[in-house]
Amino acid sequence: MATVQKWCKPFIPIRRSLFQRKIFTSKYAHSKTNFRFRTFCAVNKTQPPCENQNHVKDEDNCSSNYSGKRKKEEMWLYNTMSKERELFKPKLEGKVGMYVCGVTAYDLSHIGHARVYVAFDLLYRYLNYLGYEVNYVRNFTDVDDKIIARANELGEDPISLSRRYCEEFHLDMSSLNCLPPSVEPRVSDHMPQIIDMIKQILDNGCAYTIDGDVYFSVDKFPDYGRLSGRKLEDNRAGERVAVNSRKKNPADFALWKAAKKGEPFWQSPWGPGRPGWHIECSAMSAAYLGYSFDIHGGGMDLVFPHHENEIAQSCAACHESSVSYWIHNGFVTIDSEKMSKSLGNFFTIRQVIELYHPLALRLFLMGTHYRSPINYSDLQLESASDRIFYIYQTLHDCESITANYDEASLKDSIPSETETCINKFHDECLTSMSDDLHTTVALAAMSEPLKNLNDLLHTRKGKKQELRIESLAALGKTIGNILNILGLLPDSYSEALKQLSDYALKRAKLTDNEVMQKIEERNVARKNKEYEKSDTIRKELAGVGIALMDSPEGTTWRPAIPLPLQEDQHLTPPTS
Repeated sequence: MATVQKWCKPFIPIRRSLFQRKIFTSKYAHSKTNFRFRTFCAVNKTQPPCENQNHVKDEDNCSSNYSGKRKKEEMWLYNTMSKERELFKPKLEGKVGMYVCGVTAYDLSHIGHARVYVAFDLLYRYLNYLGYEVNYVRNFTDVDDKIIARANELGEDPISLSRRYCEEFHLDMSSLNCLPPSVEPRVSDHMPQIIDMIKQILDNGCAYTIDGDVYFSVDKFPDYGRLSGRKLEDNRAGERVAVNSRKKNPADFALWKAAKKGEPFWQSPWGPGRPGWHIECSAMSAAYLGYSFDIHGGGMDLVFPHHENEIAQSCAACHESSVSYWIHNGFVTIDSEKMSKSLGNFFTIRQVIELYHPLALRLFLMGTHYRSPINYSDLQLESASDRIFYIYQTLHDCESITANYDEASLKDSIPSETETCINKFHDECLTSMSDDLHTTVALAAMSEPLKNLNDLLHTRKGKKQELRIESLAALGKTIGNILNILGLLPDSYSEALKQLSDYALKRAKLTDNEVMQKIEERNVARKNKEYEKSDTIRKELAGVGIALMDSPEGTTWRPAIPLPLQEDQHLTPPTS
C-alpha cells in the first residue's frame, strides 16, 4: 500500500449560509395524569438496557438553577465504532464539531427523515444546554442519480428541482421545531473541495481512473469494514455492491463519475463528470470541521456502505482523519412492518402533520430511545397527541393564574415538598439525557411535577397550600425549561391547545359547531332523563376522539384517544 501523506491540504473557505426559521406552534386540554402517562407508555416501548452500565453521576452538577452558565455534566454516548457507551470528551474543550448526513433532495421528506433530524436536534440542543459551542454541519445532496431521474421524469432542471425540495425540507424541519444547523453545505457549491480531495486520494495511491471514472480501491485500506463489522469477502457483487466488471474489486466505489448525455456535469482533471455519493460528505465535513472532529451521525442504514466508505476515503486523503463518535438512530416501522413505498406504507412528514400536530409527532419520535426501532401507528400518534395536550393544558392553567402576579410580589421561598419535587425532576432529566439521550426517562419524570401542578390547580387541599402561587410558578418554569431542552416548548400554550383541538376535529371529521350541537342534544336528553340517548351521544363522540367533560359550569370537550383504539389496546378510558 502506498504511504498516505502525513499532511492535509487545506480546503477553500466557504461562506456560511443560514435559512430563516419560522417556529410552528400548537395547543391541548386537561385529563387524569395517571391515565395519560399509562397510555403513553403502553404504546411506546422502553429502550433496551445500556450495553455499558458504568454511568457516573456528578452530584455536584445536579442543581435546579436553570439560569446562566452551567458546569459541564458528564455525558455518555453510544459509539457505533466501539459498540459501547463512551464518556463524551470533545477534541477541543468547550467546543464540539458535529456532522450529520442530510437528505438527498428529490422528494418530500418522510418520517424516517423526521426521526433522524429530531434525534440529532435533541443532541444539538442538549450539547448547547451543557454549555458547549457546537458547530453543527448538515449537508444537502443536490447532485445524485435519484435527483437526475426525478428531474428527467418531471422535465425539470436537476439543480432547480433539488433547490425546491431543499426549501420543502426546511419547512418540515421548522414545523418539527428543529433548530437550523450552523451551516448547510450543498454538493453543487463544493466541487473544488470534492475534486481536491479526490486528487489527494489518487496521489496517495488509494484510487484509480478508468475512462474518466475514478474508483476508490478498498484493497488499499486494510481497516475497511471496521465500523460495520463487515469483511471484504462479504461484499459480493450484486449484493449491496454494484456489478461493474471494470472495477478491480467489486467493493470499489466511485469517487467521480464520467459525464453521461443529458446529465449535469463539472470539469475535472479526469474529464467532465460529477462526484460519487460518498465523497461528498467527506469533502464537506473536512471543509467545515477539518479532518478530525467529534461527532458524525445519521440513520442506521448509513453505517454501510456510506459511512464505511467515508472513513476509508477520508483516511486515504489524510491519515490524521479521525471522528471520535459515530452515532446512528434506529429504523421506523409502520404497524411493525418496515416502511417501504412498495408496501404502500410510506408516509411523508407532510402527510402526517396534515392530521397530527408536528409537536405531537416530535413527542412520538422521542417516546422511544433514539437507537431502538420505533413503530409508527395511529395509536402511537393519538397517544402522543393526547399526552402533549395534557402537558400544555396543565401549563396553560398554571400560566393563567401566575400571570396575575409579577415576580417581585412573590416570596423567594417555596415549600420543601415542591423543592424536592423540582430537584428530583431536574436530576432525573439531566441524568437520563446525559446517559445517551434517554428521552423516555426524561418524559416519564415529567409526570410527578405535572401531577403536583394539577393538585395545586384543582384540588381543595392544593388550593389551600401555603405559598401556592410560588409553587405553581416554580413548577411551571421548571417544566417549561425541560420542554425547551427537548424542543417541545411552543410559543404559546393557548395557541398550541387551539391547534391540537383543531387537529382532533379534523381527524374526527367534525367542526366545533357540530360538536357543540351534539353537546346541546345531550344536555336536552339528560334534562328529559333520556339517559340512553345521552350515553349514545357521549360514546359516539368518544369513538372519534372527542371526550366530553361534565362540571358544575357545564359540559366542554377535549381531544382524546378514540375509544376503539383504547379498547384495542385494552386501555381503560379516563373518567370525566
